[in-house]
Amino acid sequence: MNIKETFRVSIRSIRANSMRSFLTMLGIIIGVSAVILLVSLGQGASKSITTQIQGLGSNLLIVTPGQIQQGMNTGVISTNTLTMADAEAISSLTSVENVAPYLRKNTQVSWRNKDYNTALEGTSDQYAQVRSVKMERGRFFSKFEVLGESNVVVLGSEVVKNLFGDPNADVLGHQIEINQLPFTIIGILETQGRQGMQNNDDVVILPITTVMNRMFGGKNVSMIYFSAQSEELMSKAQQEAETALRIQHSLLPKEENDFTITNQAQILNAAEGITGIMTALLAGIAGISLAVGGIGIMNIMLVSVTERTREIGIRKAIGANSQVILAQFLTEAIMLSLLGGILGIFIGVGAAVLIGKLSPLPTDITVAPVVYSFVFSMIVGVVFGVYPARKAASLNPIDALRYE
Repeated sequence: MNIKETFRVSIRSIRANSMRSFLTMLGIIIGVSAVILLVSLGQGASKSITTQIQGLGSNLLIVTPGQIQQGMNTGVISTNTLTMADAEAISSLTSVENVAPYLRKNTQVSWRNKDYNTALEGTSDQYAQVRSVKMERGRFFSKFEVLGESNVVVLGSEVVKNLFGDPNADVLGHQIEINQLPFTIIGILETQGRQGMQNNDDVVILPITTVMNRMFGGKNVSMIYFSAQSEELMSKAQQEAETALRIQHSLLPKEENDFTITNQAQILNAAEGITGIMTALLAGIAGISLAVGGIGIMNIMLVSVTERTREIGIRKAIGANSQVILAQFLTEAIMLSLLGGILGIFIGVGAAVLIGKLSPLPTDITVAPVVYSFVFSMIVGVVFGVYPARKAASLNPIDALRYE
């Protein structure tokens, strides 16, 4: 029997038991579609996180307080050691372009008889450049407004919507109250969306000098953002900033830093590492269903061998050798697996496209998982089809003809 005849007989056998064949393929269909869908979700999440990190700003470095104290009963305590003087020390470095000290608190803003709770951010005029902040309307506050502790404020679109009832309301020049002080609205931020748990549109931004000296007091800042002059100078800027802060904090050579400097590349690498592990884990879980589908194929093929024992005996009696019988049953197993793989690809890609369009979950469909899952489904057909095929090929023709 030639290859063409082997395929013809295999197709006829599959069509003769179409419902059973479909149920046999179902495990492969679910496995392949699950691999494609879960990998696309993982890659979509990774791409979204990468975009968000890159959107923080270009050549960005972040200083956070990092002194950790371990007590007997107090656990781990982080002490805030960053001040405005630290930001000034970093700004004097030649490798640094912009510096923005940053302070965040929760507050209540009021307009006429309406109150709204939001996040208050105090920073400098260079924050817009460091964090690549764009304005939808109006402007960001200036260096002179920071030095003069001016009562000016920039609003996020969510605040405008909830306080004035319309995100497109003409509010420039209006006054709102924050901590019982009047502030003039000078700008509206362009919509940025969420970054993790933080809503970047639900915020009011004020000059940090106004926040520290006229509202809440204190001398410490939450963190310091700064950008290097170029991507090539990021490592140099990080090293110089570390040296400057150690001098600023009077740390001895043997003492550990009481701060942490993280650059954008480190954040990106860490995020990509985590999402890569999660994507591989999801693909592995989905791959298990492919293996289960292969077991289903082997089970059904063994049943098929039992049902077709007399057919096998007749074929051998009229001249078919063991290799022909082996090829026929192995071909059937591979075809079931491949058909399941093809259907799984269409379902997986379709589901990923629908989820990406109809839900907030990001998806990213690439060729690699489609090809890998299809090849793996073919391998499953070969691996789990060999044993039933060999069993069929090894049947004694006389015993097969006597089988009822």
